[in-house]
Amino acid sequence: MAADANHEIEIKLRVPDAAAARRLLRQAGFRVVKRRVLETNVLFDNAARDLRARRCLIRIRRAGARTILTYKGAPEPGRHKSREELEAPLARPETFEAILRRLGFEPVFRYDKYRTEYRRGNEEGVVTLDETPIGVFLELEGAPDWIDRLASELGFAERHFILASYATLYMDYCRGRGLTPQHMVFESGQSRQVTDKSGP
Repeated sequence: MAADANHEIEIKLRVPDAAAARRLLRQAGFRVVKRRVLETNVLFDNAARDLRARRCLIRIRRAGARTILTYKGAPEPGRHKSREELEAPLARPETFEAILRRLGFEPVFRYDKYRTEYRRGNEEGVVTLDETPIGVFLELEGAPDWIDRLASELGFAERHFILASYATLYMDYCRGRGLTPQHMVFESGQSRQVTDKSGP
């Protein structure tokens, strides 16, 4: 993790499929610390889309029995995705969503993913395996030098670093295929086998 608990530093790496990613992490000495769980994420914005214009977000995430409210600030320039991140658990998410609506915010984008969390020994960084409707990704979050070393150890170079959000990746995915963007959610049965969908 980054030194500041309220600041995230991370990159994404695209991988062919979840099985390949698991092998890669296992060979590097990583172990599962949080088992695979479906995450449903909803982004909120106002009618003017002010948060999007500022490259910030407000998100409600449901993962198993947990619901988390997240605010993310605008990314800072650099080789890694670095931004303020504030999170808090929500005991009554429906009530908080109603509050957001009263304040002029509405759901604007939903995205799903299956996430598994990995760690290695007493290292501060964390790796998550994300299986999404548009492909499979590893997220490396931690200090910049840890990210760089681990990416290289796993066989990736800086040119493979992805700094875009899942919303942006989804929009690019739809644009490249002539699809009308809606929400990045799993179709029935799709989540059973998620593979690399970067090709045509």
